[in-house]
Formats: sequence, C-alpha cells, structure tokens
Amino acid sequence: MIQRLLLAGLLASLLAGCATTRVERDWSAFKAAAPRSILVVPTINKSLDVDAPNYVIAALPVPIAERGYYVFPVNTVKYVLEQEGFYEGDRIHQQPPAALAKLFGSDAVLYVTIKQWDAKYMVFTTVVTVDFDYRLVSKDGVQIWAESKRMQYQPDNQNNSASPMAALLTAVINAAITRAAPNYMPLTRQANQQVFTFGPSALPNGPYLVDSPRKN
Repeated sequence: MIQRLLLAGLLASLLAGCATTRVERDWSAFKAAAPRSILVVPTINKSLDVDAPNYVIAALPVPIAERGYYVFPVNTVKYVLEQEGFYEGDRIHQQPPAALAKLFGSDAVLYVTIKQWDAKYMVFTTVVTVDFDYRLVSKDGVQIWAESKRMQYQPDNQNNSASPMAALLTAVINAAITRAAPNYMPLTRQANQQVFTFGPSALPNGPYLVDSPRKN
C-alpha cells in the first residue's frame, strides 16, 4: 500500500513538473505589429572568423522569405548603410530600430548575433559549432520575436570494414581536413530552418505565403 502511494506521488510530481515547464509563446506583440516586410541588418560577430558575418547574412533571406515575408536584399541594405556611415554590425545594432526601418520602409528589423562559429580540433575528430541569437523588432521599437540556436557537427569516422589502425588513420585525416576547411554553411542553414520554420517558436506564416493563414 505504501509503495503504491509513493509511486502515485512520484507520478503526480512528474506530471506537475512537465506541466510547469511547458511555456506557450505570447504572440500578441507580433500580431499587433503584423509585419509584412523584414529588414535584415549586418550581424554582430563575436567569433574570431572575420568572414562569418558575410556567410551568415547571406543565408538569412531564404528561410524568412519562404515563411511569406518580403526581405530587403541584404547586399543592397549593406551598401545603403555604408553610405550612411554604418559599417560595423555593433554600431548598426545600437541605432534606433525606427530609424533603420524608416530608411528602408520596413515593418520590422532582424538583428542576428554570431556567438560562436568555430571548429575545435580534437586529434581524432573536429567539432564544428555555430551559435546564433535572433531578435526581431518592430518599426516602433518593440521586440516581437526572439530565438537562439546552437548546432554542432563532427564527421562520422566509423569504418567497420577497415582495420583498427586504418580506421584510426582515417579518423585523424578526416579531422585534419575538417579543421583546415570547416564547412559552416550546412549547419547555418539548418539553424535558420529550425528557428524560422520548424521550431516551436517558428515565425507565423507571413502575408505572402500562398494559402497559408497566419498562426493564431
């Protein structure tokens, strides 16, 4: 009898824990802003790779446009901002969203911070990591959506048909190749797809997505 009571209590605790950890996103600010067009500004780069911002910003428009929003061409945005004297992502992110939005006539501004973009060599493998913060702010300066995404990849060095020594040598070679020329783009595209399209906090369907009403 005591064991049954303990089991029932444990089950109730687990269910209560599950209930309290589930968080529903509040979409009221997003609905109030009702963005149709999104301005993607140059990123803040906290990694050591100076080329990371160019790769990251190039991968952002497609998944956003696929959700049904108009995205201003990122190269044009970069050029216009440079003509206004804004070259660095850090300084651009410090500008009032209303000023940036007015410059292009956008409904919202997307800010992305690159927290990590590196490849760590571990002799037998190389772990490639990307880590991003995303923030969408309305033209009125209200944050209407935010998300973070961290993803990792390491090459599969398993080779069951090879001898242990050959498999070890293959692993070392693969790790060295990945370290010398890490491919960040597949991870970056996956991160964007999960954040904007498939994740629990994915953007609601935009007005230009045919036959797809906005998320309630």
